[in-house]
Amino acid sequence: MDTVHSYPDLQKLLAPHYCNGNSIGFVPTMGALHDGHASLIHRSAKENDIRVVSIFVNPTQFGPTEDLDKYPRTLKADQALCEAAGATHIYAPPIEDMYPEGLMSYEIQIRLRGMDRILCGAKRPGHFNGVLQVVSKLFNIVRPHKAYFGLKDFQQLAILKTLSRELFFPVQIVECPIIREEDGLAMSSRNRYLNPEERQQALFLRKTLQMVKYQIEEGTPVAEMVELVAAESTKYPLIKLDYFDIRSAAGLGELTHIYRKDRPVGFLAAFCGKTRLIDNLYLTD
Repeated sequence: MDTVHSYPDLQKLLAPHYCNGNSIGFVPTMGALHDGHASLIHRSAKENDIRVVSIFVNPTQFGPTEDLDKYPRTLKADQALCEAAGATHIYAPPIEDMYPEGLMSYEIQIRLRGMDRILCGAKRPGHFNGVLQVVSKLFNIVRPHKAYFGLKDFQQLAILKTLSRELFFPVQIVECPIIREEDGLAMSSRNRYLNPEERQQALFLRKTLQMVKYQIEEGTPVAEMVELVAAESTKYPLIKLDYFDIRSAAGLGELTHIYRKDRPVGFLAAFCGKTRLIDNLYLTD
């Protein structure tokens, strides 16, 4: 497995594979890797000859009050996980490699026209513009045939599918299932911030989404679910509800009634102590 820190070096390593027809799989990450990331790399290893993982904490997707400086950097541990999971190349660039024009002076930026005004986008202005900026750069650098993303970041996945489709990126976006701890908590790099009591109360997300699914199956109207979720959050003193919403899987359209054809998804975000966590669940089988 090769680890490189500049995109010319990476492209030099990948150049022979573009010519001989080898398939290239790509897993973009911000590091602090866990078994959820490993599952994406395993999937890529099963489906591709070459498996690239990027490790880059992208500053343009962090808001001014968010945890950019505190975000864990664990390159050595990440390298070991990548190699064990089947990666062939790691691209771990410095900021100046990804943004040579400077963070505040680049001229061209990709912006959304609506998908960033709901769910996490409404709570984190500019976040998904930063995601689109860096993923577009990474797609052009790596030129993968397939790119792998987890369903835990459902909104991000929907936006990146739209990016690939509308801007004609020749890459297949592959969605992969949420990987959970044994007790049901969705794996996240931010879980390491939780103390033992917070870690226990973080189960609010998974348990509440399961409750929502049950209520929907019993015929509870969508309009009542927001109040039910808010009431459920009061049972957890360390939880501060950020948002709850029900939307269609395709296009994240707002739903006032539940129809299976829409593949409704429940979305939930909450602060557990100072740590913001997200989760989602399909509400019909």
